[in-house]
Amino acid sequence: MKLTQRPRRNRKTEALRQMVAETDLRVSQLVLPLFLCEGKGERQVINSMPGIFRMSPDILLEEVGKAVQLGIKTFDLFPALSETLKDSYGKESLNRNGLLPTTLKMIRDKYPEVTLISDVALDPYSSDGHDGVVKNGQILNDETVEILAKMSIVHAEAGADIVSPSDMMDGRVGAIRDALDESGFTNTGILSYSAKYASSFYGPFREALDSAPKFGDKKTYQMDFRNAREALREIELDEMEGADMVMVKPALSYLDIISLVKSHTHLPVAAYNVSGEYGLIKAGAKAGIIDETRAMVETLYSIRRAGADVIFTYFALPMAEWLRKNDR
Repeated sequence: MKLTQRPRRNRKTEALRQMVAETDLRVSQLVLPLFLCEGKGERQVINSMPGIFRMSPDILLEEVGKAVQLGIKTFDLFPALSETLKDSYGKESLNRNGLLPTTLKMIRDKYPEVTLISDVALDPYSSDGHDGVVKNGQILNDETVEILAKMSIVHAEAGADIVSPSDMMDGRVGAIRDALDESGFTNTGILSYSAKYASSFYGPFREALDSAPKFGDKKTYQMDFRNAREALREIELDEMEGADMVMVKPALSYLDIISLVKSHTHLPVAAYNVSGEYGLIKAGAKAGIIDETRAMVETLYSIRRAGADVIFTYFALPMAEWLRKNDR
């Protein structure tokens, strides 16, 4: 054959493939989500998330140390609370001596160099399992936002570098920004779950926090998976209200949304490789259908290729090990 163009020439050796690779992924772009539980010496198995645990603060501190050794410097904390601490208004979320604020302080004291992100939503604290205050079967927007703003101040006081509202209430970014600024936390960032879809891939996460809604679903506040333009509207509103970073969640089924958002914003774009996506790879590997490591690497690079600047993933530790081993 007489061919002028032979694309395979650029693929013939590993060194050449590395040289022309279009997508780069660094350990510094990975965020490790961590699940907190009460007690001491606790490492509780999460059945639907093999290899992931709820950890008491002392054990979680050890996990942070292990991650730091691998180059991971950013962590997102989620508390799993006993039912006795939950009520319809999520009052425990404002307890400055609660599980999450106390743990933030512990990590900040031992590892001052890391970046701490705190989840801001009512579902871990709510007896209703929803991200907002419930009244007569309705999730109240404005009343919820008022609580979220106060919760953000509690987290900032405890040492959070970034607060991350994951609730999808209207106007919460602006209210949180105002509250933080008025309390002197002008340098505390906001990473908004701007395009968070009502997804079937959240199931294992809700088991991890025991935070599934006690009635109905979350479709009146999380986005419809059929919509793309609506994501841009949410992004634009959060930008105007003062978000420092925006997020698309989930990641794998929404690579097109990540790409769309990336092309429409100058803010850093995060994507959440969620629990269901993690669980599918684990289950596939256990069944002998796929190679877990190769599937993990391909998945995270695909999210990065779509445009994510930051990736929240339960694979952060093994991915960091892979990157170190492969000198990436």
